[in-house]
Amino acid sequence: MATAPSSTGNEDPSAEVLAQAAAAFGLLASPARLHIVWALAQGESDVTGLAERVGGALPAVSQHLTKLKLAGLVRSRREGRRQVYFVDDPTVVDVVHLLIGRLRGRAAPAEAPVRRLHGL
Repeated sequence: MATAPSSTGNEDPSAEVLAQAAAAFGLLASPARLHIVWALAQGESDVTGLAERVGGALPAVSQHLTKLKLAGLVRSRREGRRQVYFVDDPTVVDVVHLLIGRLRGRAAPAEAPVRRLHGL
């Protein structure tokens, strides 16, 4: 039974919107990709700078960026010979900041969220 749209904007999202959101959250479920998006939310960077910041191998970071770019979570532009990456969607930045901020505020020992995430 379908629910009539409400004027408050609380109607159920379409199946297509839910699928797109699940795909985006699926990509952000990787700690490495989440770290990359977090870093890019702080400011744009090339792949070498990102690899140094997140502590990843250059080819792995490049592959993560390709996936994030294909999903529309990250964009890039060419600056001379460099490809510079950035998050162009303020909603993605808001979601990442909100989640990380809440988890940071909840953690008693600094390692607690990491243990829980890796223990799943």
